[in-house]
Amino acid sequence: MQTKYQIYQEALLGGAVGYGNNLAILVVDFQRSFVDPDVPGGGDFSSAIKATRRLLDVARSVQTPVVFTVTAYEKHLKDAGLFIEKCPTLEHSIIGSPMVALDPELNRTDDEPVVVKNFASGFFGTSLASLLNKIGVDTVVVCGCTTSGCVRASVIDAMQHGFRAIVPRECVADIAEEPHEANLFDIDSKYGDVVGIEEVIDQITN
Repeated sequence: MQTKYQIYQEALLGGAVGYGNNLAILVVDFQRSFVDPDVPGGGDFSSAIKATRRLLDVARSVQTPVVFTVTAYEKHLKDAGLFIEKCPTLEHSIIGSPMVALDPELNRTDDEPVVVKNFASGFFGTSLASLLNKIGVDTVVVCGCTTSGCVRASVIDAMQHGFRAIVPRECVADIAEEPHEANLFDIDSKYGDVVGIEEVIDQITN
């Protein structure tokens, strides 16, 4: 019986997109409503947040652009569309509430944009693609949560908008291990490159 790796290899999947000329760090939804395990639907992503902070510190030291996304809604939740039917805990992510605040460990600075989104992808219905084009970015290093949800959707849309997508394994997380690993495998097979954080740091600093 063939393994999933053999099947994908025979299908010629898994080629690398590599890095372009100018990259940015895209941090997806490391906000309280998702990273606080005491909030319904939240998880303990402290390890991934710590790794992301390390990457951010390196990026900032060499003026590599950093962009954040958060998922947030008006109190009436009409802007959540059908997404909230599948993910009812999104009701906690109200614009202006503490639930939408980025984890303080990330140490966001005032000149680092925060793109507000209503759905999984950071690109869907937002100005993210225009923002990245404006600053000359051709490669996005995607960190954040969750791997199977907003990270995956953002990676797919990054590719569909013409950006190379790189995912440092240590900098993404999910509320369950099985979807986390399955989606890292699928991302690496079809949409972007899943790599170690050290490779990304070397790329940024060299």
